[in-house]
Amino acid sequence: MLFADLVEFTSRSERLDPEDVHAFLEPYYICLRDEIRAFGGEVEKYVGDAVVGVFGAPTAHGDDPERAVRAALRIRDSLAEMNAADSSLDLQVRIAVNTGEAIVTAKKWAGEAMVTGDSVNTAARLQVAAPNNSVLVGEETYRATRFVIDYQAVDSIIAKGKRAPVPAWLAISAVRPPGERAAERVHLVGRREELAALSERFDHALARRHAHLATVFGLPGVGKSRLATEFASTVAGRGGRVIRGRSLPYGESGAYSAFAQQVKQVADILDSDSAHLALEKLQRATGALLGAEEAEEVTPYLAILLGIDSTGDASDRLTLFLAARRLVEALAIQQPTVLVFEDVQWADPTLLDLLQHLASRIRESPVMMLALARPEFAAERPNWGAGLPAYTALPLEPLDAPESCELARRLLARSAGVAAPETVSRLAETGEGNPLFIEELVASLAERSAATAQGLPTSIHGIVAGRLDALPAAERSVLLDASIVGKVFWVSVLAQLGDRGDRLGELLDRLEGRDLIRREPVSRINGHDQFRFKHILIREVAYGTLPRAKRRTGHGIVARFLEATGLERDSLAVLAHHWQEAGDQERAVECLLAAAEQAGRGWAKQEAVGYYKEALRLLPPGDTERRRRIRLQCAVAEQMAYHVPDAVSLTRGQSKAAPSA
Repeated sequence: MLFADLVEFTSRSERLDPEDVHAFLEPYYICLRDEIRAFGGEVEKYVGDAVVGVFGAPTAHGDDPERAVRAALRIRDSLAEMNAADSSLDLQVRIAVNTGEAIVTAKKWAGEAMVTGDSVNTAARLQVAAPNNSVLVGEETYRATRFVIDYQAVDSIIAKGKRAPVPAWLAISAVRPPGERAAERVHLVGRREELAALSERFDHALARRHAHLATVFGLPGVGKSRLATEFASTVAGRGGRVIRGRSLPYGESGAYSAFAQQVKQVADILDSDSAHLALEKLQRATGALLGAEEAEEVTPYLAILLGIDSTGDASDRLTLFLAARRLVEALAIQQPTVLVFEDVQWADPTLLDLLQHLASRIRESPVMMLALARPEFAAERPNWGAGLPAYTALPLEPLDAPESCELARRLLARSAGVAAPETVSRLAETGEGNPLFIEELVASLAERSAATAQGLPTSIHGIVAGRLDALPAAERSVLLDASIVGKVFWVSVLAQLGDRGDRLGELLDRLEGRDLIRREPVSRINGHDQFRFKHILIREVAYGTLPRAKRRTGHGIVARFLEATGLERDSLAVLAHHWQEAGDQERAVECLLAAAEQAGRGWAKQEAVGYYKEALRLLPPGDTERRRRIRLQCAVAEQMAYHVPDAVSLTRGQSKAAPSA
């Protein structure tokens, strides 16, 4: 909210003819209207000499407090310029900007909006207290813009109708251009040994001039990507190049997704490029690297790997691998190269085979491949790296206690100034050495007001809940609705869960900017943009805050969405969960029985038993016949599950003694 009011307008207008009043008010109104609109705001109302502007409604921009303060400063300066050009105007103004939740209701009969709420009342009180020709802002506005606006602290305002003094700051000037931020990532804490180990492997690849594969194993949030980023800076500083690609938790993006992303970066191919344009760019890039003759041979196979040629074919997989090898070798000969493959625990087996092929075959080319994986990848691919001439496995453990305290101290220093030692210790202890958790703790603490910051929560769950509660209402609503869908969700189902109109995309973008969600490059459902929660804990906390009535209605919408898109065929148990939470026990039972039958056919007998038992739990007590039939099916599944180890032993040519009665 931006409030602007002329000083001593009433007494001045009493001495002037109405035409004279209009003559100096008109340029004033035009100035304020143009400046407010220039920064993306809207004039909510004109009342005498007062003008009220709204930023972030009906459309949020993600930086509305900054826009409002910049508009206010520009109004102040523009009026000064008008006075300098015409001394008879002598326009003196007081301006205030306040940020907070408000109800914005369209008054169609009046052609304007009506904004109500405590944040509006506070803005009005701040405007009355502002010095002449100055801009006074409230606490939330100050916190949102303090890195781009130079402020002067003032005494808190004793405002009519407010129980406590209102903190306020005087805006002096903008210190950075729009969109530019001073806040930077804190220096890497710990990880010196791991970074040195990767640098040593890179040296090895340079000296021996052949491929080296290194895999960093670590839990989600422990800092694998950050370590890779720091290593990339080291490589770049030594004249090397780093190209990154990421595997998704689903296989819909193609078998070679991460490698395809890397090739696209080399060829400057955009996802929005047509297949024809992408192929042209690929041909130019391979021609520059390999020469025209070799490029003509290699490009068609690379196009198949990238998925931009649906008509081409390869006689065997080795032909595709050879094309990839020739490209990587050419890149490394031109410049020492590191290929980073993130989240390989989700990679298709064919991509993993390609990586091992490159690592085992490339010679006379200084190239290093760095894979980032969760710990479970080692169990799923136990022979990963076996037999390679140069392979390194590097576990990434949580930070120790001193390192955790150091990270918390640096994050707090960046966001909230010097922190008490007990606050730092509490943050480090609660974060349990996971940099992501510590970052979430500090962000939550920094986003809460001084009144609510007293008493740091003792669990990550409580911290995340506090951070979610600090979100603007519209963003928080989207996040809560998304939690009904699950860790992965789609824009189209969110549109059904809440009527947000054109704001949905912007709200999702703001949530992504807050590091709460991530947009997935490829969706499991064709034509439906897909997002995921950054961390499962965020989803769990968001879901836990929903009222039961809201959950019930939402789960029904999600269940119907899954059925309409056909996704339930692969997620019968998930569909059963949604119908159960929606209160439709009968449809939940049907889905559970179908899931049990599907699991049984796939020899997942223990899972089938679980589905049958859950169906029995949901059946009404009086449904005797169905209960008897499901119990029989469950008993058969249990018996088969019991004998699965025997069947496995037989297939291995082993025998097993029969169990005693």
